[in-house]
Amino acid sequence: MPIISLQYEDLELLTRANKETIIEKIPMYGSDIERTNKDTIDIEFFPDRPDLYSVEGVSRAMRGFLDIETGLSKYTVKQSNVKIIKDAGIDEIRPHIACAIVRNIDFNSNSIKSLMDLQEHLHWGLGRNRKKVSIGVHDLSNITPPFNYITVDGKFEFIPLDFTESMPIKEILKKHPKGIKFAHIVKKQKSKKSKQCGKACFCYPLIIDLKGVVLSFPPIINGTVTRVTEDTKELFIDVTGTSKKEVSVALNIVVTTLAERGGTIESVTVRDSYGEKEITPNLSPTVANIELKEVKSLLGMELTKEECVSQLKRMRYGANVIEGDEIEVQIPAYRADIFDSCDIIEDIAIGYGFESIKPMLPKTSTIGKEHSISSLMGLVREIMAGLGFMGVMPFTLTNKNIHFEKMCRLETDDVVHLIHPISEDQTMLRTMIMPNLMEILSLNQHRELPQNIFEVGEVVRNGVNYRSVSAISIHPQANFTEISEIVNAFLREMDFEYVLSKSSDAAFIEGRRADIFIDGKKQGVMGELHPEVITNFGLGQPIIGFEIDL
Repeated sequence: MPIISLQYEDLELLTRANKETIIEKIPMYGSDIERTNKDTIDIEFFPDRPDLYSVEGVSRAMRGFLDIETGLSKYTVKQSNVKIIKDAGIDEIRPHIACAIVRNIDFNSNSIKSLMDLQEHLHWGLGRNRKKVSIGVHDLSNITPPFNYITVDGKFEFIPLDFTESMPIKEILKKHPKGIKFAHIVKKQKSKKSKQCGKACFCYPLIIDLKGVVLSFPPIINGTVTRVTEDTKELFIDVTGTSKKEVSVALNIVVTTLAERGGTIESVTVRDSYGEKEITPNLSPTVANIELKEVKSLLGMELTKEECVSQLKRMRYGANVIEGDEIEVQIPAYRADIFDSCDIIEDIAIGYGFESIKPMLPKTSTIGKEHSISSLMGLVREIMAGLGFMGVMPFTLTNKNIHFEKMCRLETDDVVHLIHPISEDQTMLRTMIMPNLMEILSLNQHRELPQNIFEVGEVVRNGVNYRSVSAISIHPQANFTEISEIVNAFLREMDFEYVLSKSSDAAFIEGRRADIFIDGKKQGVMGELHPEVITNFGLGQPIIGFEIDL
């Protein structure tokens, strides 16, 4: 979770309260104080509240929580004549963009650091390390609108931020620190037709002004011309990405943060190649209704509608009592974490104060005991540790490349895929554990051999959870005899009678693999991993392993 460092001077000035009061109350808002220093306080916030990733956002929230300024924060967006035109080819690369202008800025060392920190925290949180969202902040005085969001090929040159010489984009991706770090995001992107070269080619997104000055090469680096300094008085902000909602919310967070410092927000018209246009930012609140009976059901408290409205205003919502059992709620445009009524009701509880909720003894009293599944898994761990294996805990989420392709196995039809995966690394639920163990070995090649690891955990097939145990060992003398002895010892300790049968599992070497049958049913597999599997994971020593369905 992100740790935000806040200057006491700024926090007191923007909150309009002393630091002792803020320090006392801020844990009740759903955060942890990591440490207090002489001039700063470090606070850990949940990733679902990116609007709190700056001293301005924290101060806005605390003013409501301390009853200094309650209700919906209102921001005026003035209309400007500034436009940005999207090239048709950009739709296949990084399709979404939202922009804004903020004027009348009075930067100092604290405020400019807060803005840069906010930008990077948003890149990590909302942006999934810039893949879904990246933010460009530019000194408007050095560029000339209208702007263009175009595609260019790798030969296009400009001077990137922190460099003094012009470089081709391909070279930036290889030599600039940001290029090296984030090149993987753009290296596979391809446009049907580049505006620059007029033909299908590997292209990269670029934002330029009327005179061809480069503002940004998203999501990698800005141009050096638009560097922001303490002398900057007006900003042009671009947010690009692959998710329209996250792009919009990220822009709203940045511009409202600057408005908390006295900045004046102006709109930008985004026009595509088909003539359609959108005016950004849109700071209108989203309206939702919640029912009082649902509030009472979830919180277990007898609150009135007026009390709910009061607590929502403390949490910086707009709220009104309407007829019947409903409350109308205006959700701030900078909130990225509100998906349904449960999220709003949680904020009612925070506003009411967790410390104010009276504890109650449960109406029933029982004596607990260990669940049979926990007992079984505990026994498995004890046996595997006794056999010299170290337990690991990889993710249950994985991807087709790791789970099937690198294991030389065909994809099965019992896989549960994620509809909206957050990354290419986590797109499905695992059906077996062994591929995760192989991935761990590949990440620990710098460690001495032998390496013996196991996991007992859940796998998911056809939407049903099962429990399996898998173990692998890597060292120069690993062979089928060794894994046979390990499996025999494990099943003997588990008191299972078993027989072995010829296996056709492509992950193992033919003739050095076996299926494990218990009570006449195939329950697992064991053997020597195939050399192709070993090299697929970048390893170079023999590996043996087994997996058994518990």
